Amino acid sequence: MGVPQDAARRSFAMHAGGSSNGKAVQEDPAGEPDLLPAEAVVDLAAARREAGIDAVLGSLDTDLVGLEPVKTRISEIAALLLVDRVRARFGITAQQPTLHMCFTGNPGTGKTTVALRMAELLHGLGYLRRGHLVSVTRDDLVGQYVGHTAPKTKEVIKRAMGGVLFIDEAYYLYKVENERDYGGEAIEILLQVMENNRDDLVVILAGYADRMDEFFAANPGMQSRIAHHITFPDYTVGELEQIGELMTTTLGYRFSPQAREVFREYLDKRVGQPWFANARSVRNAVERARLRQARRLLEQPDPRVDLAALTTIEADDLLASRVFGTPNP
Repeated sequence: MGVPQDAARRSFAMHAGGSSNGKAVQEDPAGEPDLLPAEAVVDLAAARREAGIDAVLGSLDTDLVGLEPVKTRISEIAALLLVDRVRARFGITAQQPTLHMCFTGNPGTGKTTVALRMAELLHGLGYLRRGHLVSVTRDDLVGQYVGHTAPKTKEVIKRAMGGVLFIDEAYYLYKVENERDYGGEAIEILLQVMENNRDDLVVILAGYADRMDEFFAANPGMQSRIAHHITFPDYTVGELEQIGELMTTTLGYRFSPQAREVFREYLDKRVGQPWFANARSVRNAVERARLRQARRLLEQPDPRVDLAALTTIEADDLLASRVFGTPNP
């Protein structure tokens, strides 16, 4: 990315050790810090904090259960970019990094959340000037008629400039069975922008692993522009249970001891059924349990309730699910 953003440069200048004569690093009137002398020492821990890396990685741990391989890869990318910035302060030039990425995995595995945190991370490190996330699908990029696709795609790119463009189910941009499809036009525009504007835009493609492999095979130009391929594994039942507990707590609820056991049984059954979507399915289960809990409270013989009743999900609120063979949704 050519030149680091001012905030990042000031951060590294602030946390760099002085020269051999003890003088602090100075910035010129234009705001550019002088190059560090060879004997200077940089406090990487302080630079990490100043760039917001620790805060972003900490929020990933808070927001997402599990996904250790993903978190490790994000941490490695952050470390490399930080070290590159510090090396630049000593006058060591490196080839401009390509930061476009591909996230593969099943629905509900945290891809959008990680993309958002990546935008924050790259902004803190000075690689993106705004650090926002624009999330789109094929419908946001591809028009239905001649002449509609280019304006739609360019408008989305304009909104995303300075941040991250997240394209979910990116393989739908290319429909090999339809020669008259306009998705190829959107791909051509994206390819040009990904190459010529990589100092001001990071593109993250997302989708199922096998479908993305087919997409890259049909679009080698796109494959060559993707530097980082990150696989998002499915959650284990234990991790899904933790996610459910976090969701209920965030909503101001709790599972009763019996409901907690039933919820684990629910997950054991649900993961093997069609259309399971990891954390999304857990969220849906929690929301449906809330609906049943509210109905149960209104239909009970004694209309008086206390705080415990209002905030507790009971076993029956989960057992009413059709996962257990009942006719209710």
